[in-house]
Amino acid sequence: MWDVSIVSQLVDSGAFVSENLELSGMTTLRVGGPARIVAECPTTQVLVDVVRLLDAAHIPTLILAGGSNLVVGDDGFDGVVVRVCNTTVGLEEGFVTAEAGAEWDQVVAQTVAAELGGLECLSGIPGSTGATPVQNVGAYGVEVGSMLRRVHLLDRRTGEARWVEPDALGLGYRTSVLKHSDAALVLAVELTVHPDGLGEPLRYRELVSALNAAEGDRLPSAQVRDAVLDLRRGKGMVLDPEDYDTWSAGSFFTNPVVADGELAGVLAAIETRLGDVLVPQYPADGGTKLSAGWLIERAGFSKGYPGETAVARLSTKHTLALTNRGAAKSEDLLALARDVRDGVQAAFGVRLEPEPVTVGCAI
Repeated sequence: MWDVSIVSQLVDSGAFVSENLELSGMTTLRVGGPARIVAECPTTQVLVDVVRLLDAAHIPTLILAGGSNLVVGDDGFDGVVVRVCNTTVGLEEGFVTAEAGAEWDQVVAQTVAAELGGLECLSGIPGSTGATPVQNVGAYGVEVGSMLRRVHLLDRRTGEARWVEPDALGLGYRTSVLKHSDAALVLAVELTVHPDGLGEPLRYRELVSALNAAEGDRLPSAQVRDAVLDLRRGKGMVLDPEDYDTWSAGSFFTNPVVADGELAGVLAAIETRLGDVLVPQYPADGGTKLSAGWLIERAGFSKGYPGETAVARLSTKHTLALTNRGAAKSEDLLALARDVRDGVQAAFGVRLEPEPVTVGCAI
């Protein structure tokens, strides 16, 4: 058992403490059991002090901000949930500094309103700023890693807080050395932005088409943001409490990278099942990247699968999102994820990997 004084110590550190709250109310999937203690940390200093306190006492902790990339088990978390609530954002001519708890889309919106470019393709992505380098979030041809200037980290082994360069983060496709690790906590990020108000060169075909532009064009960041938000809304990828298609963790599976030596077999399996079809494929480190959404749909999992009566379904707008239709539990979502993953592997020999982080459960 814990020392009962931990709650008073958390309060003394500046945290706002609650007990026995449901984690389902803290994630965009709206699933997850109870949290024994929740400590809200309104400033970076409180966040550092609380985490140092808990680590020194060897108390299990779950760091939680926007909860947009998280699946928590139905049994909840028997420890202290540390809510990251530091939200200060500072804009400069060539860069933006945002604390970890700042809502990511609001950071993007502020840069666009200030006529700063570079982040507009990452509009509408739910969650907190601190999660962006952990996941190396990306959309429409831009990854946050390409815009990172430096990251403020708390080293949980030493208790030291320091700024580090992006090269130290091992950034890759939807991953970094920070993901699936408790060794460090993001406190803030600095991102490079364009002072001319123009966005990144357009790279993503769907976005290029929506803007009636050419690949490589640089358009006003506000114009690009509006187009990105329209595209995401059409896929149920902008949070809306009235729309169950947005009760999700975004894209549930990453686009698989197939090694060169395995690609021919995968393409042969696709041709056997579907005939001579055009397969979306893109060069990637370590092989060829395929579209997870395309594979899911061609394996027989259509939008809205498995049907209207299911409490957990694929989005009716986007097969890559698993959604809670209002009454789903974590295990309902996980069962659907296993069904889709195993079906794609059986059909094409490709194993899809989940994008969200799981706590107290497994796919």
